[in-house]
Amino acid sequence: MKVEAGRTPLVISFPHVGTALPAEIAARMTEVGRAVGDTDWHVDQLYRDARRLGAAWVQPSFSRYVVDLNRPPDDAALYPGQVSTGLCPTHSFDGEALYRAEPPDLSEIADRRRRYWQPYHDALATMIAEAKARHGVAVLLDAHSIRAEVPRLFPGRLPDINLGTHGGRSCAPTLTRALEQLFAASSAFTHVINGRFQGGYITRHYGTPDTGVHVLQIELAQACYMDETRRTFEEGRAAPLMALLGQVVETLVGFTGE
Repeated sequence: MKVEAGRTPLVISFPHVGTALPAEIAARMTEVGRAVGDTDWHVDQLYRDARRLGAAWVQPSFSRYVVDLNRPPDDAALYPGQVSTGLCPTHSFDGEALYRAEPPDLSEIADRRRRYWQPYHDALATMIAEAKARHGVAVLLDAHSIRAEVPRLFPGRLPDINLGTHGGRSCAPTLTRALEQLFAASSAFTHVINGRFQGGYITRHYGTPDTGVHVLQIELAQACYMDETRRTFEEGRAAPLMALLGQVVETLVGFTGE
């Protein structure tokens, strides 16, 4: 896990960029599982300048197939009535089995939660607390990406930029408006506020604006910055999006809580 302290109110979380699989887990997986295809590929590269601007950074090494850091520890449904990918996923986003035989049982899930899930959230909570203690306010950006089209999870093509604030409950309205203005000013990308992705566990759990902790999730369509088939990052394609995200980071870094 990569944890770097910051010098501004901003903390960036990358819960789904990891690709590592413990050997004992990989040995039981299908080829689909070992390919870790549902990774948020290269999303950390899109925000690479954020550390220069003083953002704190929390990034796991292991895959979401080990344990999903953006799911609640009791695996309660985040979007009732829609497909749930699970705390310890057993199927890919396309519905393909991740295990050749028995998936993890309750005991194994509890062990993974203790070994992998809890340390990430301990680190995240520490970074948030340090930012708030230093600046009187903390802003957490939960950074994600996904294939532009995943029919099992959502119909059609996903908007390029999906901002989630748990229906306006996880951050100050002024932050949402500021980012929406940035997105609207860019003709290169489509966007939606609190659409299909309103924020997962991290957004909902840590976002308490009344106490000075403001959390936003940004889910990006991977087609905006990479070759989805080869899973390769493309600097030229990514450049306009990175410029826009740079403005987002500058806005969040400068937020004072008002």
